[in-house]
Amino acid sequence: MTPKHGSPKQGGGSGGSTAEEREAMRDRVREAKAGRKGEGSGEGAVLEKITAMPEPDRALALRIHAIIREHAPELTPRLWYGMPAYSREGNVVCFFQGGYKFKARYATLGFSDKARLDEGAMWPTSFALTALTPATEQTIVALVARAAAKAR
Repeated sequence: MTPKHGSPKQGGGSGGSTAEEREAMRDRVREAKAGRKGEGSGEGAVLEKITAMPEPDRALALRIHAIIREHAPELTPRLWYGMPAYSREGNVVCFFQGGYKFKARYATLGFSDKARLDEGAMWPTSFALTALTPATEQTIVALVARAAAKAR
């Protein structure tokens, strides 16, 4: 039997998008409107979004925010699809996606093509996070510093 339009198997009737994906798209529209008005982004908005996250995403996002602010202060905090992101000249370089956002079992630290983390013909652009250990933090520091330096 073929699912009817709007059934859960088709993402609720919006071209296959899930409710979480539709909410992220609405977030992006709100962010763009607020940006045109010169409001609703920046460090305050990012910290507000992070503090509203459930644990353990909140703790992960706060620490990643601190790492990025310390090791790549030239990146500007902003919201991007409702997620904390860090950009240069308006271009997102990296972002944090809490696991709660799309009901995933882990959070994600992602890098855009502006990060230029290229390594040969194939390289990772996102990393699953369940905890931050000293070794994990060292890896994140290195990736963020490299991404910020090459994003120019």
